[in-house]
Amino acid sequence: MNTYFYRVLNADGEVKRGFVRLGVERDFSARLWLEKHHAGVVLSLIRTPEWLASVQDGLSQFFRQRVGRDSLSGLLRDLALMTAGGLPMLDALRVLAIDTPDNDQPEVAATAKMLLGSLDAGASVSDAFARHPDIFPETVRNLVRIGEATGSLDKVLLEAAEHVERITRIGRDVRTAMIYPVIVFVSIFAVGLFWVYYVIPNMAILFKQLHAKLPPITRGLVAFSNWLTAHLFLGVFLMVCLILVAVIVPRRVPGVKNFMYRIGHRLPIVRTLLRSAGLAYVTEHLALLIRSGVDVVSSFSILERSVHDSYYRVRVMAIRERVARGDRIGLAMQQVGGFPTMVVRMISVGEESGSLDTQLRHLATEYRQRLNTLIANLGEVLKPAMILLAGGMFIFLIVALLLPVYDLVRQSVLAPMGG
Repeated sequence: MNTYFYRVLNADGEVKRGFVRLGVERDFSARLWLEKHHAGVVLSLIRTPEWLASVQDGLSQFFRQRVGRDSLSGLLRDLALMTAGGLPMLDALRVLAIDTPDNDQPEVAATAKMLLGSLDAGASVSDAFARHPDIFPETVRNLVRIGEATGSLDKVLLEAAEHVERITRIGRDVRTAMIYPVIVFVSIFAVGLFWVYYVIPNMAILFKQLHAKLPPITRGLVAFSNWLTAHLFLGVFLMVCLILVAVIVPRRVPGVKNFMYRIGHRLPIVRTLLRSAGLAYVTEHLALLIRSGVDVVSSFSILERSVHDSYYRVRVMAIRERVARGDRIGLAMQQVGGFPTMVVRMISVGEESGSLDTQLRHLATEYRQRLNTLIANLGEVLKPAMILLAGGMFIFLIVALLLPVYDLVRQSVLAPMGG
């Protein structure tokens, strides 16, 4: 891939300039592509240095609109529909590349333009998809390569779209399971912060004016409230930094992400959720790859690079090594461990009967349904726990504030009797 700065005089007499990246070896091919694409004459063409191309790629990656999973599946479905209807791939991409003012998915149009530019430069369809690994997952890229080789690109594109939709639903279901506890926890935290920052300081001033004797629990709460009031902005800054670190670091540092997955697989409720999602993810990918004609070892290699959960990635890698030595998948899964007996048995039966893709498809459907059921039940399990957490916090606050009040009432009742 080479990056060029160009100036083109089009038929309207307008000079267009800009940067373009093309998969060509000679500048003459780039000149022909520009004249064909802009319907004009190239006035100047300069190949930029590699370091400048790297900077440009970094900036374009940073400012480019991200293609979401829903948009990606829509793009693949549209391409499958148009190619099945007889439109060549170039014409189908030109239709999608039209960025009209009322287009509510400009990222799809931008992606279609990039694919169209690669095809115009002489790349094959599979090569055009392979040049954008940040947009198209490896599973999709392999399916496109197989579809192009077998002449069934429209069917493969539709299957890839359905695959992306199923994987998206798995991730969305897992996130949905965490929405309720996160919202409740944030609400509890916000109310507690309001009490500590506003209510308790005012109560402390009242207690001080009335010369109330504060118990240890109240003195500790007042001291914490005074500290938080004096360092509120620092506390908020540290909390925001902590949240950003918790969100960004696991994505950027593989060791931290793997550590979090290891911890998650040991926690009671989180472990069940991660294993159900992981098994649905693994069986879904294997079923799709094997049914599409990818050999078993390559399927496990692709799955190893695709799966995010380190618990299953380590096991997939071990299974791939055993299968490459000649072991059956079911036996390798049994030796590696971490897979339910039902999964091992059904895969073994599929290998013996030649229906491995069918068995994997049944397993993928079953574990997706189990994941949905688990998520539906998880909310009912977490509701009492959140209520107990909120109740415990407010009981602590009320008790800490009522003890001095009770002492004041007792003193006001005993004072006239003593007099």
